[in-house]
Amino acid sequence: MIITGNTRLIAHLGWPTESFKAPMIYNPWFAAQNVDVKVVPMGVRPEAFAAFVPALFQMTNLVGALVTMPHKVVTAGLMQQLSPTAAIAGACNAIRREEDGSLTGDMFDGNGFVQGIQRKGFCAENARALVVGCGGVGSAIAASLAAAGVPSLTLFDTREQTAQALAMRLLRHYPTLEIRLMQKDPQGHSLVVNATPMGMKPGDPLPLDVDRLTPGSYVGEVVMSQTWTPFLQAAMARDCQVQRGTDMLFEMIPAYLKFFGLPVATPEQLRERAEIRE
Repeated sequence: MIITGNTRLIAHLGWPTESFKAPMIYNPWFAAQNVDVKVVPMGVRPEAFAAFVPALFQMTNLVGALVTMPHKVVTAGLMQQLSPTAAIAGACNAIRREEDGSLTGDMFDGNGFVQGIQRKGFCAENARALVVGCGGVGSAIAASLAAAGVPSLTLFDTREQTAQALAMRLLRHYPTLEIRLMQKDPQGHSLVVNATPMGMKPGDPLPLDVDRLTPGSYVGEVVMSQTWTPFLQAAMARDCQVQRGTDMLFEMIPAYLKFFGLPVATPEQLRERAEIRE
């Protein structure tokens, strides 16, 4: 991988950076397309993030930024413009500088997650979905599920106020959506999503009682640090259909590429060239 004075950069912002997968997917694709752009991990601690973002976007060779934990919610408040999805989610995972110098934020976590499960056969009509974790990624998934036509959502977060705020944002855009709050019993739900960090570290507790999963339901994971988390393994043992965190990543990258005005790939093309092994 050659870096020259003409190389443009996409910052991958988060902390810590050790679990980042995106550079090993984007950079092989850019190399194959002879596009002189590189994704570079940048570890930024939370206390420095608000000051770092405006300074970062003073760089003249910056295409934009990918944003991951723990900065997605804070990022939304630093933008001059938000997409409708980012506004509902209250979080951003992509930043682009406009010609006037202003910053636009968008959110593709939910889009990637929903496209992935739909490609696996999930039908939103008449579905009941449970989302555990209402932070940046969980909010985005909930918003995209509502947009896909899921009529009933159950939301749980250890911070009740966070779940309530998400419910209010969703109802402003989807007033007929049925929402249940602060319940995480998966029984009777056709889709169950772990949108928490539980599973990133060995010994993490499971996000919910897996013995209550309905066999045949869809179970999704956002953790990417390991391919088959204990939660997914337990779901498969209950005869559930599963979606890995990396599945969501591959599905959302085409939307990122379009957002940045770069050559767009299909998830299959990205998997073919990626330097990660799932």
